[in-house]
Amino acid sequence: MIALRSERQRISGAEGASVPATTPPADSAAPADSAAPADSAASADSAASPGRRLHGIPEIRTFFRTNTQPIYFVGPTAFNLLGIDRWVRNFQYIAYYDSWDGQHPRVFTPENRPYVEFESSEQINNYLLRDAEVREHLRRRGGVPMIAMVFFDEETEQICQELGYNLILPPDSLRRRLDSKIVTTQLGNEAGAPSVPNVLAEAASYAELTALATAADLGTDLVVQTPYGDSGKTTFFIASEPDWDSCAADVVGQQLKIMRRINNKAAAVEACITRHGTIVGPFMTDLTGYPELTPYKGGWCGNDLFPEALSEADRATAIGLVRKLGGRLAQEGYRGFLEIDVLVDLDTGAVYLGELNPRISGVSSMTNVTAGAYADVPLFLFHLLEFMDVDYEVDVEEINERWRDLAAVDVWSQLIMKEPGDAVERILAAPRTGAWHMSDAGTLTFDRASNDWHEITTENEAFFMRVYPPGDFRFHGADLGILVTKGRMQTADGLTERCHRYIEGIRAHYHSEAVPEAPAVIPIAYVK
Repeated sequence: MIALRSERQRISGAEGASVPATTPPADSAAPADSAAPADSAASADSAASPGRRLHGIPEIRTFFRTNTQPIYFVGPTAFNLLGIDRWVRNFQYIAYYDSWDGQHPRVFTPENRPYVEFESSEQINNYLLRDAEVREHLRRRGGVPMIAMVFFDEETEQICQELGYNLILPPDSLRRRLDSKIVTTQLGNEAGAPSVPNVLAEAASYAELTALATAADLGTDLVVQTPYGDSGKTTFFIASEPDWDSCAADVVGQQLKIMRRINNKAAAVEACITRHGTIVGPFMTDLTGYPELTPYKGGWCGNDLFPEALSEADRATAIGLVRKLGGRLAQEGYRGFLEIDVLVDLDTGAVYLGELNPRISGVSSMTNVTAGAYADVPLFLFHLLEFMDVDYEVDVEEINERWRDLAAVDVWSQLIMKEPGDAVERILAAPRTGAWHMSDAGTLTFDRASNDWHEITTENEAFFMRVYPPGDFRFHGADLGILVTKGRMQTADGLTERCHRYIEGIRAHYHSEAVPEAPAVIPIAYVK
């Protein structure tokens, strides 16, 4: 199948060779002793001279403000780490889709993007890394490029090795193994971070599935997941044989995580495994399965970050689970950034490990604008420290305690807006990237050009980042854009009225036309 996006198909590139991973210490009650600097193919030619150790947050902040090492985020869009350039000198974005139409000073998009067929973000990233314009841009800026991205593969590593780029991510082989929901469950169990009651097994029929569930005392209302893939597409709710029949083709022959279905609240959190222990970011609730935002039942479509996302007790428990899992992943050789979902059973109060995304994720946008980020530095900067030729020391216990306290004052939200309709239509007009304003009457209008969402201060302001420009297509499951604002978008009763107004307001600015001969299209996970 062809993942056609427009008449001039635009694809973005790859990731590169990963540097050797050192194994950071497992988390414990006390901070771990500092270790030697991690290996790196590139030197951090900046405020830190060779052999110097950075002592605490002020020196780390100065180090990045004076950094001369070129660092790039490569992806279909600049979304995931947008705003990091405010903190890190010489940080740029290499994007396939230029959401700013050339107006963002640190976003580079090649002008010559011929028709290309692609089916994944990995292919888009690999295309970008090989692109002649991108290679010339990196060569002209000098130094050994450090490359970060969300999705990458073995080919990405090979490309970076060939070109002499430094891929500052854990090895693809390790990331791919840890990405399995089965492996995550097993490692979590070993670390004392249990999942929702489950059994790991294969099932060839509904009878076999129910027999496994009965033996594990899971009941008959089940949630079944396959090892890999976006949860909105690889999570199945099975309470009857017709439910089984509808998804049998997707689950038979695979190792399954068969879970008891619980009445839960999901929360997402990013963390960074460092040589000093695991630093845990703020928790935020997921927006899941809303048909106004996503066509996928159970599909992630946004987040709310607010003080009551978890109770004080649940937050403490969840932080403990994340740090335990972080310590176990460190033993596997993993270091750096990752995202973890936790589930709170609303009937029993139990807190469980949910899913692991061993990568930069779709909630990084929220993590990087929190009070904790401004009190210290964004969480991603600790990831950079792990892959740069610099030694540093921080008090992980102190940071985690301070960020937990600051979680009680922050309110942000984001909507991941996918196309819910089934038609394939050519986009004639699309909302501009930048700051938008909602009037008291509920009318949404474009206010001003803006590079990111850091200047949004009120609930009537929002930053919208467009993905597909006019000339591209909107189709079932396509990521249209991301909206970030202050205030909440979801309550216990569902989406707020303000949220509905934002959704309707943005959609009103899209105009498209039917395509007589619609191309074959495949939705690609651009952000998580």
